Amino acid sequence: MDSISLSELSFRIQELIRNKFETALWIRAEVSELRENPNGHCYLELIEKDSNSDVILAKSKAIIWNTTYRMLKPYFETSTGQQLRAGMNVLISVIVEFNGVYGFSLNIRDIDPNFTIGEMAARKLKIIRQLEADGIMDMNKEIVLPLLPQRLAIISSPTAAGYGDFCDQLNSPSSHFAFYTKLFPAIMQGDHAEQSIIQALDKIYENVELFDVVIIIRGGGASTDLACFDSYNLALNCAQFPLPIIAGIGHQRDVSILDLIAHTSVKTPTAAAEFLIDKLQNADSKLCNIALAIGQVAKLKLESDQSELQQIRQQLKYILHKQVLERQHQLQTNKNQLKSIVTLVLEKQHSRLLFLEKSIEIHSPQFMVKYGYTITTLHGNRLTSSKNLKAGDIIKTYFHDGAVESETIRKK
Repeated sequence: MDSISLSELSFRIQELIRNKFETALWIRAEVSELRENPNGHCYLELIEKDSNSDVILAKSKAIIWNTTYRMLKPYFETSTGQQLRAGMNVLISVIVEFNGVYGFSLNIRDIDPNFTIGEMAARKLKIIRQLEADGIMDMNKEIVLPLLPQRLAIISSPTAAGYGDFCDQLNSPSSHFAFYTKLFPAIMQGDHAEQSIIQALDKIYENVELFDVVIIIRGGGASTDLACFDSYNLALNCAQFPLPIIAGIGHQRDVSILDLIAHTSVKTPTAAAEFLIDKLQNADSKLCNIALAIGQVAKLKLESDQSELQQIRQQLKYILHKQVLERQHQLQTNKNQLKSIVTLVLEKQHSRLLFLEKSIEIHSPQFMVKYGYTITTLHGNRLTSSKNLKAGDIIKTYFHDGAVESETIRKK
């Protein structure tokens, strides 16, 4: 019998691949894992999934050697505004390689950032359309911002420059107001940022009555770290949060999904503080006007000028009536939204129950018997193999419309 060594087989495969794939190929894939080596090399795992079921159709190791990675990394990040990371779809130029020890791999030589930009935009648009279909795109915007928003729940990294800028602006000489601030620390960039921010929202919700607004701020980082703010789950939690959310995540390049879903979006943490100060200044001005009107009422009362007194009373009555109507409108809006959400959840659960009911039905013995299958028992126990029978055994066979008993004559 002819035989060859393993190394000779590996060499033949290597030569075959080298001759078959002499030049680089452009391929589409998803990055499932990415790891940067201390020596500057970048190791990846690439996959392709079925678009309908997410079943993995193909998987391969890949590498970007340090000399190439030093050029590709800044080029990709500058072009896309994102870091090359797991979960990202890419169009890459590769050399197909095979090594007798390390096996099959792809040597990445180039990357097309325009393809990834298109994929990111398509994913973002899909999330926005899903939020609109769920009816929650404007839910947080419709919450009435308190007249005096002074109790602030802040989600930020405690060491972020943006957090310091926000606090400095609140306490600046231009601000004559007192704010109560409570920091809920969170990771504001990277793979764990989304879950960390959601956990911070959950902690705020536990004492939601203690706060007027939620401030989500981030500053001092690169625009490549903003992917977490384009998350459906984060948007879902923010949209349905019972307090107004003010987003100031410190970027100028693009508008994130968080910016679209939040009650108010500003460009920087400093701008978020200025927004709150302006809100209190406007409220202070309104209160001064009301106080002045009350003072005029008192003065007119002393002067017994009933005509002007009645006019100012009407003005005060109008102002208070308008505020009551605004509150009633907001309560009705919240009631309608809650009703829509509950109806949607109930419909989904009803559909799921119908599906489970149908699934149970088609797997039941009654269903199987009805469509031509039978069930055979011996001494009341279901038979699944002829090995359990011997000549002379009395068996019972069940059909959909009755049962018969038989005696075993012989076994083949």
